[in-house]
Formats: sequence, C-alpha cells, structure tokens
Amino acid sequence: MDFAYDSQPLSVVELINQIEQAIRAKTGSRIQALQIEIADRLIIVSGRTSTYYNKQLATQAIRETADQMLVQNEVEVGG
Repeated sequence: MDFAYDSQPLSVVELINQIEQAIRAKTGSRIQALQIEIADRLIIVSGRTSTYYNKQLATQAIRETADQMLVQNEVEVGG
C-alpha cells in the first residue's frame, strides 16, 4: 500500500519512518519503546512516557506528518 503526501507516493515503511522521526523530534525522544503500526488508514502509536504532554505531542506530530489518517494513541503515561 502506498500513501501520497506532498505529491510523492510513500511506502508504509517510509511513512512509519517519517512519523517516528517527527515524534522523536517533537518529544525530544521522550517516548520509550516507541512503536508505530499502520492498518488501512489508521496509525497506531504505542510506547511509554512520563507525561501526558509527551503523549499529546506524539499525536500532534502524527497529524502534522499524515493528516489524512486517523490516529490511535496507545502511549502509556506513568513514572
């Protein structure tokens, strides 16, 4: 499956890499065990972080990178 963003088709692997880089940049790499899955038009992100703010930043990074897709944020927040 290919996705078109910025007029360039992206493979699933390329899109996952872009999303991962965007999340790491936006959160300062504060999400441990970061995992990203794509199922149809749904992006599922999981991992662990110490603050709800970082979880929100991850969602924002995904929306900025792949705004045509739905986001399911399963990042766990806790010390």
